[in-house]
Amino acid sequence: MAYDHEEQEQLATLKAWWQRNGNLTSWVLIVALAGYSGWAGWQYYQRTQAAQAGQLYDELQNAIAAKDTAKVMRAAGDMQSRFSGTAYAQMSALAAAKVAFDANDLKTAKTQLQWVAEHGTEEYKAIAKLRLAGVLLDEKAYDEALKVLATASVAQFAGAVADRKGDILVAQNKLADARTAYLAAIAATDKNNPGRQLIQVKLEAIGGTVPEDKAKADKAAA
Repeated sequence: MAYDHEEQEQLATLKAWWQRNGNLTSWVLIVALAGYSGWAGWQYYQRTQAAQAGQLYDELQNAIAAKDTAKVMRAAGDMQSRFSGTAYAQMSALAAAKVAFDANDLKTAKTQLQWVAEHGTEEYKAIAKLRLAGVLLDEKAYDEALKVLATASVAQFAGAVADRKGDILVAQNKLADARTAYLAAIAATDKNNPGRQLIQVKLEAIGGTVPEDKAKADKAAA
């Protein structure tokens, strides 16, 4: 097909532009395609990881139900080595820690909780630290337990952290400090939370009382 004069001019302009910019355009296109390919591959990898981790988590739960402690620990170890970036790894470590604690294997329980405290999200880290402080309390490692709690700074767990701190201080016979911790725990705990009443009982057991204005406010809101 013959080209008219205008079409020939357009082709010439296009050729000239391509000679100047074609190489750069090709590289931009290659980078864009590579970026999309990488993103799609990462999404597939993430889905695959989550699916495989979910299956392993089911195996761990079945092992817990069967009271197969050895299998629970193997599954938790596999989860941490193969799927450490998933929430399943954190949940598995917390579950394995409870199994170990119930079996009076405090060393393993601490190891599992420490893993979450180091590798988990902020919320899971706070949960792990609360439980780790509880294990340390049982071991009478009071100062270490307080150090662990000092780094559990997620706002939604402020009440639980203060409550656990109060327990540790009571164990150390530091009752004035314990009362302060329990009062902080009550202040940070919703009045509808069933655990709030238990904190108040512990406070009163060591000679503390809920401030009158706070008690009145709670009754008025009830």
